[in-house]
Amino acid sequence: MEIEERIKKDLQKFEENIKEVKDKKIIDMAKRYYEDAKYYFAKKDYFTAFGCINYAHGLIDAVRMKIDKENF
Repeated sequence: MEIEERIKKDLQKFEENIKEVKDKKIIDMAKRYYEDAKYYFAKKDYFTAFGCINYAHGLIDAVRMKIDKENF
């Protein structure tokens, strides 16, 4: 899979996963990384875009895992 397609897929996945998070501070931080990823993607700086979207996913995934663990 090309890096452009991978980043597009990760941006889409973020948009879906963020809906599960209610913590406004985490959402704000994650959205900043998401917006940075889109900015760098538009500039064709795929390396930085990939890093930014992965930070965004890390924040969201940590909260989602905590929620899953509490409901287990």
